[in-house]
Amino acid sequence: MIGIFKQKAPTNALLLFVYALVLKFSIFLHPYSPLLHPEDNYLYRFILTGLDSLFGHAALPFAILSFILLFSQATLLNSICNYHKILPKSNYLPGMCYILVTSLLPDWGHFSAPLLINSIIIWCWYRMIGLYNSNSPVATIFNIGLFLGLATLLYIPAIAFLLLLFFALLIMRPFRIQEWFVGFIGFTSPYYFLLLILYFIHQLHWKNLVPVIDFVLPAVPNAAWITAGISMLIIPFVVGGVFVQNNLNKMLIHVRKSWTLLLLFLIVAVLVILINKAGSYENWIVTAVPFAVFHSAAYYYPTKKAPPLLLHWLCFSIAVAVNYLL
Repeated sequence: MIGIFKQKAPTNALLLFVYALVLKFSIFLHPYSPLLHPEDNYLYRFILTGLDSLFGHAALPFAILSFILLFSQATLLNSICNYHKILPKSNYLPGMCYILVTSLLPDWGHFSAPLLINSIIIWCWYRMIGLYNSNSPVATIFNIGLFLGLATLLYIPAIAFLLLLFFALLIMRPFRIQEWFVGFIGFTSPYYFLLLILYFIHQLHWKNLVPVIDFVLPAVPNAAWITAGISMLIIPFVVGGVFVQNNLNKMLIHVRKSWTLLLLFLIVAVLVILINKAGSYENWIVTAVPFAVFHSAAYYYPTKKAPPLLLHWLCFSIAVAVNYLL
């Protein structure tokens, strides 16, 4: 399987879809109706209310939407990695790893605000790593800030991703204070429209406008399957990180900066988890993108075939057990 996805064959797009169906089919067998959490913001509440009325409180359509989102995110992430040559040769490993990683915890197959913002954050990361040689950085920075602001209107803890924008400006661009200011203006732009809406519906109050942020330590996993899933997130990540570090001197400067930003992406995503405890593992999915890319390095770089194959099938087996047997 690793050897197949390590190539960029046209048929691999179809194979990735089949791979996703095998791992994700359980979400159709046991569909889940999304619940609102205190961290879900105005825009997500509006979307969920509209979809709920459209689907007539049925759970299966939400499962279908979740699968479409996860597969589209995997495809988008794979295209970005190939376009920016995150790995030396084009392949389907990042997409495969994203599907596999998001199957290690069942909550990651639920329709939720963190799942929605993952699509936004993947696009923002793509634009961030393109800042290194962008011809119109100001417009790009404003757009990144704008979409990150929209992400916070879906999910309040996504406000931490503003740090990722500043990290991107620090790593990818020479320091220009006006660019940082433009990024912040873009980030706050959606709140100008929120302010107007709250004014016209007579609910304008600073408590309805300013997000409430509390830092809470995540709960310690209380089940063996959760511990196994988290372990399979960390072990390939560490292996991939070692291989990336060993091959940094062979990479272009742009690619090295992209890997650095990806590591900071993971740190910020962990910070998102610590903001306003959600009561489930749905919000942990914001870590899936950096984990998936580092996992792909763990499968790409080894010269011996046996270790990555063993690691992949171990992750695959745990994902199947978690989704079908528990």
